[in-house]
Amino acid sequence: MARKAKRDLTMEEQLARGPLDLPFLMLVLMLLGIGLIMLFSASYYTALRDSKPPVNNNPYFYITRQAMYAGGGLLGMYVISKINYQRFRWMAPILLGISIVLLVLCYVPGIQVRINDVRRWLKVFLVAGPTFQPSEVAKIAVVLFFAARLSKRDTEKQLRFTRRTNTGRALNFLEKVGFLELVPYGVTLLLVLVLVVFEPHMSGTILIALGAASVLLVSGISLRWFFLAGGVGGLGLWIIATQTNYLTRKLTIWLDPWGAEAQSDGYQFRQGIYSIASGGLLGRGLGESNQKYGFVPEPENDMIFSIGVEELGFVGACLILLLFSLLILRGYWLALHARDKFGMLTIVGIITLLAAQVFFNIGVVTGLIPNTGISLPFFSYGGTALMIQLGEMGIVLSIARQIPAPRKD
Repeated sequence: MARKAKRDLTMEEQLARGPLDLPFLMLVLMLLGIGLIMLFSASYYTALRDSKPPVNNNPYFYITRQAMYAGGGLLGMYVISKINYQRFRWMAPILLGISIVLLVLCYVPGIQVRINDVRRWLKVFLVAGPTFQPSEVAKIAVVLFFAARLSKRDTEKQLRFTRRTNTGRALNFLEKVGFLELVPYGVTLLLVLVLVVFEPHMSGTILIALGAASVLLVSGISLRWFFLAGGVGGLGLWIIATQTNYLTRKLTIWLDPWGAEAQSDGYQFRQGIYSIASGGLLGRGLGESNQKYGFVPEPENDMIFSIGVEELGFVGACLILLLFSLLILRGYWLALHARDKFGMLTIVGIITLLAAQVFFNIGVVTGLIPNTGISLPFFSYGGTALMIQLGEMGIVLSIARQIPAPRKD
């Protein structure tokens, strides 16, 4: 009977019932567990002294909410991992359209949520509920859309235009060098980036661009376009950074965080450095950070890594970085062994986003790069962002389920 039931399964159902990739899953669970522990330690005092609603001096406020979102995210990750990832092909354009609409809503008064003159957030139910950043949705939407289209690149026929006119000959040349192929991707990416960069959200802009670039690169697009786009993009970022007061101030603080002009704005970075320095080799001990007691502003968010280093020391920090490194390497290994090009490109985009986010967060905390406002995956407080991250891990696990089993000689 059992054999008959298995034969009655469709091919799609059989493919989606492959085994979970345990190394990848265990690394995600370990990082999530450590992240929740560190969040509780980093947020306890902050919540205890916050008398404003909805915290109301509840020391368990942040960890309770984050744990609830983590539970929902894990459930979502499992459900997504059971879906045949081929369905994400037709879902990609829909998700991209939704993300663009959400980004546009960030500019609509009465719907947007402005914090420190930045309009990156929306309410989950638009008028009520917790907030989220539409750029988080846009990151995965762009990756899926690019992966779905570029996976068919090898089967698409080259466009042909008449050679009797100058326009036709010019179009044939542009098609030959690969420019016309990039037009739909460039237009899509430019639209998303413009909506994100003027929120302003420079770090989100860079992350989305990196995710898209990684998919384009692995799909086989010529490197000359990356050099050209990198030069133009770098020039654009430099112009925006030097002509926008918001970003110019961040660059000034980064270049001289100890100077007189950065005494107020550079306070968070300096306290984070003090926290890291006081951790030493083995740390002060779990829960024993001094800097979280009102010195490091919002230690449960972007600066949570500094609290982790203070409590766990250099050794603990290295272990956290090792776990992230193993997760990233395992992700790329799964991409190399994916069943098809769509799966490979999707994993590359998702893992590149994860790797870039880890690098940017720790780079900011240690002073390697200017403040970007990027959270540390699985660690920083933010329920909707955590659920999206776990959903992305579910997509990777879904693709991993269909990796062909090695042949037995």
